[in-house]
Amino acid sequence: MRIVRKIVKWIGLFLLLFILGNMAVYTYAKITPKLQIKSANSFMLFDNNNTVFFQGSGSQEWISLDEISDNLILATIETEDKHFYYHKGFDFARIIKAGITNVLSRSKSQGASTISQQYAKNLFLDFDKTWKRKWDEMWYTIELESDYSKDEILEGYLNTINYGHGMYGVENASKFYFNKSARDLTLAEAAMLVRIPKSPSHYSPLVDEAKATERQHYVLENLLKKKKITQEEYDKAIKEKLVYVGEKATENLTTVMYYQDAVMKELQSLKEIPSTFLETGGLKIYTNLDLKEQQTLENAIKETIPKDSSIETATVVMDPNTGKVLALVGGKDYNKSPYNRATESMRQVGSTMKPYLYYVALENGFTASSTFTSEKTTFTFAQNKTYSPQNYNETYGNKPISMATAIAYSENIYAVKTHTFLGYDTLINMAKRLGITADLQEVPSLALGTSEINILQMAAGYATFANEGYKVSPHFIERIEDKEGNVLYEAPKEKELILNKNLTFILNNLLTATYDADYIDYNYPTAISIAPKLTHKYALKSGTTNTDTWYIGYNHDVVTATWCGYDDNQEVLLSEYKYAQTIWLKTIEGYMQGKEDAWYEKPDGVSAVLVEPISGRLATESDTKKKMMYFLKGTEPLATETVFDELLMQKEETSE
Repeated sequence: MRIVRKIVKWIGLFLLLFILGNMAVYTYAKITPKLQIKSANSFMLFDNNNTVFFQGSGSQEWISLDEISDNLILATIETEDKHFYYHKGFDFARIIKAGITNVLSRSKSQGASTISQQYAKNLFLDFDKTWKRKWDEMWYTIELESDYSKDEILEGYLNTINYGHGMYGVENASKFYFNKSARDLTLAEAAMLVRIPKSPSHYSPLVDEAKATERQHYVLENLLKKKKITQEEYDKAIKEKLVYVGEKATENLTTVMYYQDAVMKELQSLKEIPSTFLETGGLKIYTNLDLKEQQTLENAIKETIPKDSSIETATVVMDPNTGKVLALVGGKDYNKSPYNRATESMRQVGSTMKPYLYYVALENGFTASSTFTSEKTTFTFAQNKTYSPQNYNETYGNKPISMATAIAYSENIYAVKTHTFLGYDTLINMAKRLGITADLQEVPSLALGTSEINILQMAAGYATFANEGYKVSPHFIERIEDKEGNVLYEAPKEKELILNKNLTFILNNLLTATYDADYIDYNYPTAISIAPKLTHKYALKSGTTNTDTWYIGYNHDVVTATWCGYDDNQEVLLSEYKYAQTIWLKTIEGYMQGKEDAWYEKPDGVSAVLVEPISGRLATESDTKKKMMYFLKGTEPLATETVFDELLMQKEETSE
């Protein structure tokens, strides 16, 4: 009996301390400065003309609680926080129940966040999963409950939560999904919206209607079970056929959401910005977005890829001199798939890997006229393994060809011979120098782009060639200010010179061979079909694997990288090979429209020589084709050139 009395005593003491502690905490919160919920964590995104193209979190259309459908308010409270009007920010009974359930099921399937907690998290916190963040969330929840009424908290919550596809706030979401105001939502529509914020990228009916409908039914069944709606209302809602609009009435540019997501990801990575936005009271984020070019890119995708095709695409348009990302698309339809392939995915790059190889070859004594024999070849490498690459359509010259010709045809045999001659680690080190962070393997096929690399990183790598040797960091944000105009962050302007200007000039001119009719011989340049459509001069390289197609091209002013393929890595059909080419062409030509050629001036360390382009030897009067090629002074071709196959064989024999 004494033990029972002792336990009761300790429980009573604990409850008393708990109550007193709560009173003290909430009293302190009450006397601290009031949180400004309509400005906290709000942000405006500006394009490169200082025009606002997005305003987030602080909702573009803040509406009062009495302007929101009772159906949505009811469904939200009963689904998310049924004790909302009775607790002080924390539902302790629900927390205990969720904890027991998770322990018994050995999972984290049950959550216990209240509406107040979710609102505090959305308003003031970043996305780090740390203990400090948990404590901050608790404190902001207490402050909200101390400073505002329940109706004010609910109103703020409904005006700021993310309903997917860039729609913050219930009014924006209602107009986006159903083309109506939040006050006019039916019970069925309200039940559909309620579950989206749990996981906007998964539960949107525009992403997976079947899954979204299943969750809508759960909301309705819960309301019926609690007798918040009648059987008749339930039946009517279940039978109602929902029609989705899925677009903003005032904005046709849907792919800009990929750019916005990339901006927000970069924002979260900046150490100069506080871990919470509370101190700033709103941010003005000045981005590098060129809305005109974004529209050009979006139109190119819509005009190229059929609506019923499930193939995906991604494109990056960048200023190579600064690293500014001017336009970006991470998929063909953000409403159906917000996954940003441009910044997140890793894809086989195919022959777009070859310019890295040929630059480092130029560094190691190769020239535009260096020759290997184009013929069927089997390579032996580590542990007597063999590798037998093939040229496209198994077309071989069966004769020595120049590096320029190998680039024009995207010759696989020449590339692997060069890769083997230099040593497999040479290409890997070159890629790392250009900022490629992918795990690259020392194998012969690396020269043909069998490794997976991120699309944005590939664009940045080519930017180094485009700007004549400077390594730049691709970035979306140029400057960030607080609401008073104080500059919190500016993008670094430093550039690191990592390549030789003479060699980048030579390589850039070599990459024009991909659409040059002077290289028509036993094969055709890979991009010869678009030559008549090019109104400006570009360095250009395509890449094709069974599952991926690429086009990356540039001049001194712009670099554009386009990829097409399937998310599940199914093979790209022959009829789909032209998609990347067409999107790239329309995008870069759209950017250059009305602009002068941005080509390169020959450096003093480079000489120009007339050569026969296929063989690379000095041109003679009898040659029907003569091409001006560029060489480091002192490395110009002789009347007869060494065929590198002999040197390669000697090297392989020596290594054995």
